[in-house]
Amino acid sequence: MSRNAQVVFLGTGTSHGVPMIGCECRTCTSTDPRDKRLRPSVCVKLPSGAVVLVDAAPDLREQALRHRLRRVDSVLFTHPHADHILGLDETRRFKTEAGGPIPCFGDPETIAEVRRVFAYAFRNGQEGGGVPRLDLQPVVGPFQAAGWPVVPVPILHGEMPIYGYRIGRFAYLTDCSSIPDASWPLLDGLQVLVVDALRLAPHPTHFNLEQALEVSARLRPERTLLTHLSHDLGHEETSRRLPAGVALAYDGLEIEVQP
Repeated sequence: MSRNAQVVFLGTGTSHGVPMIGCECRTCTSTDPRDKRLRPSVCVKLPSGAVVLVDAAPDLREQALRHRLRRVDSVLFTHPHADHILGLDETRRFKTEAGGPIPCFGDPETIAEVRRVFAYAFRNGQEGGGVPRLDLQPVVGPFQAAGWPVVPVPILHGEMPIYGYRIGRFAYLTDCSSIPDASWPLLDGLQVLVVDALRLAPHPTHFNLEQALEVSARLRPERTLLTHLSHDLGHEETSRRLPAGVALAYDGLEIEVQP
């Protein structure tokens, strides 16, 4: 058995997904399967067999079926926007090794919002009513998910403070427009950096492609993968302009990362 963890990209698109509803642009009508992007999420399969899900996208049912995902032992929430939490009800079908509620981690504001949006899951309901079994745990510093150490990395999504996450030498920074000074040291020595690169033009709440490349150049990970991609960034065309060591992630991409 490999001592490395395996990361599966379940979705690499924006809140709209790609193709976008009602759009006939070159990327939205592309036949390249790498241009078909569900809403953003990854899962990390640990050497123990445990699975850590980062965000619960509205497409989680389709993602789980596509990638034969049957088990989730922890969920890490980056922030409480719809494209990152609204698939949480689908966790009803997942099993944990212990058979109990699924531990869900996030900053205190995100956990409070998840509890509000999914209030029905925490009320005593009718017998037989299907609800996800969740153990919501607000975190403000390093913690363990499924037995592995996780470091929350405070970042900014516009003016909104949210979390990226570091697991071993792997870091996942989606929906990021700025990295505070105190967070840069948390990203030293990465093997794989996954970072938001929404589009070519600047955006108030996301890195654009140029800014994401600047982050990669500063951190100098062994490998950088770009995610949260809009239809502005067709896979084949954009890939030709990327520097060595940087690539677009795509739905279904699987990589190994060191603990």
